[in-house]
Amino acid sequence: MGYKKGWATLLLCTLLIGLLAGCGGNNGKEAQGNQGAANNDSKAPSSNKAIKLTMWGGVPPEAGPQAVVDAWNAEHPDIQVEYVRFVNDDDGNLKLDTALATGQSVDLFVNYSVTQTAKRVESGTALDLSSFSDYNIDEKIGSDASTWKIDGKYYGIPTKKNVQFFALNKDALDAAGLEVPKAWTWDEAKEYAKKLKDAGFKYGLVQHMEPFADPMDSVLEKNGYVKEDGSSNMDHPLVLKWLETMNAMMKDDQTTPPLGEQLTSKMPVENMFLGGEAAMINIGEWLLRSSNNMKDFPRDFKIAFAPVPRLEENEADFITSGGVGDFISINANSKNTEAAWEFLKWYADEGMMPMAAGGRLPASAAVDQEAAIQSLLGEYADTYDQESLEFVLYGNKAPTFVRKLPQEMVDMRSQEYEKFFLGNQDADQTVQAMLKRHNEFLKQNGAN
Repeated sequence: MGYKKGWATLLLCTLLIGLLAGCGGNNGKEAQGNQGAANNDSKAPSSNKAIKLTMWGGVPPEAGPQAVVDAWNAEHPDIQVEYVRFVNDDDGNLKLDTALATGQSVDLFVNYSVTQTAKRVESGTALDLSSFSDYNIDEKIGSDASTWKIDGKYYGIPTKKNVQFFALNKDALDAAGLEVPKAWTWDEAKEYAKKLKDAGFKYGLVQHMEPFADPMDSVLEKNGYVKEDGSSNMDHPLVLKWLETMNAMMKDDQTTPPLGEQLTSKMPVENMFLGGEAAMINIGEWLLRSSNNMKDFPRDFKIAFAPVPRLEENEADFITSGGVGDFISINANSKNTEAAWEFLKWYADEGMMPMAAGGRLPASAAVDQEAAIQSLLGEYADTYDQESLEFVLYGNKAPTFVRKLPQEMVDMRSQEYEKFFLGNQDADQTVQAMLKRHNEFLKQNGAN
């Protein structure tokens, strides 16, 4: 037994020595080869070691973003992008900010307001793009882009043309003998709403909450939120006029839903307009995402478009919400900022065309705008009054603004005007409450 065990042991050792020698003989060459591959990877990732980017945005994937990233991924095997949707509301933005603060996978993200962007710049999560010199944002996007600058710098690229408008039931207008307005006041819109309600609609006008307070901001962006003496301008006479006009439409004319009812019921105003319950809607270009969806929102009327009304008597004094939006930033803490920059440039200039079908027109001058409109209207172009659409998109020369009021003040202001529309305080008390709270905010933040 011992003799056999000895030979078995000797044979096993011999085999092991041969195997180790063989491994040792190849090991140097394989190490050199692996080192060379590693060196190459550091310069240009191979397709099996692609850089992976995650982009967070508020648009549902099926409304364009997924088609965008699919097109990029098909052409760029070395940089693959995943789209993550967050809902563009307070909870959704908190989810994004938490992900940014805790180092979760976020390489690019979309900002939907200047105030959100400013907070993210302050927290150090939005990358200063001045280190990149191969893309001129002012030339590509135009003068409206500068409204997104923070302390004179770009921390992202605005990619979408913002358009706020009234969409109108063109068939109802024709039956009532009403023209499609190209410039009008809230007093005129109030009369339109009366006539259209009298024609059989439940409401003459419904409003999406996003542009609801824009009439106030239009006045205060033009005249200043702060007076020359450093005090609040919330008591501007046209702020009071807006409150009284809306209240009269809600309570006296009953041509628009009471705000309390709209908020508590989460009223689906788009459905109401497209379903024929309301003759007009104050909304933006995202309406086209639903109005092109004839399966879920079938309609038998043509849609016309008008600029939003103004509170001012003089048209020359009016500025309207608009400009450019969908401001896409790169996470300053991303490990792949160069790859993210390459994707962002492509997205702005050519990649976002699938977004047009969902109501988001590209802002870059590099984009074929006619092609974008055709994509916007899709197969239902004949269900729109295209002349009025082209006017609100490109013919309306009113200056535009992007709201810059700090979010804290936006929230405080809405708390006060909601009390008014709910009947808990009168218009003068509401103006004074907004004035008082804004002055306190200015004092606390060193603006006085």
